Amino acid sequence: MTDWVQGNVVKLHRWTERLYSLQVDAEVAPFQAGQFTRVALDIDGERVGRPYSFVNAPGESPLEFYFITVPDGPLSNRMTTLVSGDTIWISKQASGFFTLAEIGESRYLWLLSTGTAIGPFISILKTEEPWRRFERIVLVHGVRKSDELTYQDTLNKYEQHQQFRMISVVSRDDVGHAIKGRITNAIEDGRLEDIAGIPLSADDSQVMICGNPDMVRDTTRLLEARGFKKHRRRDPGQVTTENYWKQKD
Repeated sequence: MTDWVQGNVVKLHRWTERLYSLQVDAEVAPFQAGQFTRVALDIDGERVGRPYSFVNAPGESPLEFYFITVPDGPLSNRMTTLVSGDTIWISKQASGFFTLAEIGESRYLWLLSTGTAIGPFISILKTEEPWRRFERIVLVHGVRKSDELTYQDTLNKYEQHQQFRMISVVSRDDVGHAIKGRITNAIEDGRLEDIAGIPLSADDSQVMICGNPDMVRDTTRLLEARGFKKHRRRDPGQVTTENYWKQKD
């Protein structure tokens, strides 16, 4: 049974027709950046809950979740109607191993994401650990349309760190500041490394991949062909993954 705590909605922000951020005040247990929790609403007499990653850093308030609405999904669509002061339920205890504590040491940290899967990486970047541990950090965000390049104000603040590089990849729009195509294309043709200014190599890099299952699978295969190895606790490697499944909520 999930141990739920009551939360109060602080703010709902609409980025696009289907992309939203939800801020919530709730007393949850300490968590690590990159972890997820469960968010729920009582709908027609049933508590409907789904997993969402924290966008906020540990200890930061309010809690924040980045989500996309799913056609006919009871939870995500109901969440878009929330207003300040509404009640929502949050799992008290976070879950997941998609954290920096789980990965090994290296010179470079590559964070590869698609869509709303950029959320846990924002949480990670808000902590001191990546800046202390890695010589260079590259965040890659792949989306279909340019208006889906969200959280730009937040991410632009990290440009003050000389060790940080943000790279946007857009598959359906031509945008001057973004790579046209998909993340896998940009790896194959070398554009990702050219823009980052560092090599994507197993000798110097740890790679965290978060996104839809196809992207995670295809990117992992490309990296394995370059000599990277999937990271496991008992068999350390350089590639750590998390699937952001398209929810039916």
